[in-house]
Amino acid sequence: MPSRSSRPDPFPAAHDAAFASIAEAVSRLESDAALIVIDGQSGGGKTTLARRLVDEWPRAGETPQLVELDSFYPGWDGLTEGTRLTHEWLVAPHAAGEVGRWRRFDWDALVFAERHEVDPQRPLIVEGSGALTSEGAVLADLTVWVEAPEASRRRRALDRDGDAYEPHWERWAAQERRHLATHDPRAVAELVVRLP
Repeated sequence: MPSRSSRPDPFPAAHDAAFASIAEAVSRLESDAALIVIDGQSGGGKTTLARRLVDEWPRAGETPQLVELDSFYPGWDGLTEGTRLTHEWLVAPHAAGEVGRWRRFDWDALVFAERHEVDPQRPLIVEGSGALTSEGAVLADLTVWVEAPEASRRRRALDRDGDAYEPHWERWAAQERRHLATHDPRAVAELVVRLP
């Protein structure tokens, strides 16, 4: 029997399958300025899927924009506020054909910094824990929930962010659980993808 360490990593194949599902759904959208919202818990793989979607956008002649909520969560206790700002700064304006404006959160100074604009005439991908709510789902062209086991998510998140994240893992996870209980993003997602 092969050792666990010699078994092939199931993540790449699962990631390819998840991406293929998302890309196929995007290819069917009618809007030239589609709004795609990707949510999931920390370490689940949503960021890699969102970035790959930008790199391998399946619709010719369009150049998507990506905004990651990690850019503007206001600190380690900021998931709920990040959810609110996502709707106010990105989802509602884009759905209305208006310029979205968001501000980067400076983790050193602990204040919001420079402003960024989002072109309403181009597709927009919004990605992050807390991004998807029922209020936003009705405005989006495609909503995605990325699901993965907690042990795998924790390992990936800490491999990615290491010592900076480990002391805050449970603090952040508690906020994610509140988001799930309040907004039930999985239930309002049009597409649910699972990663190991």
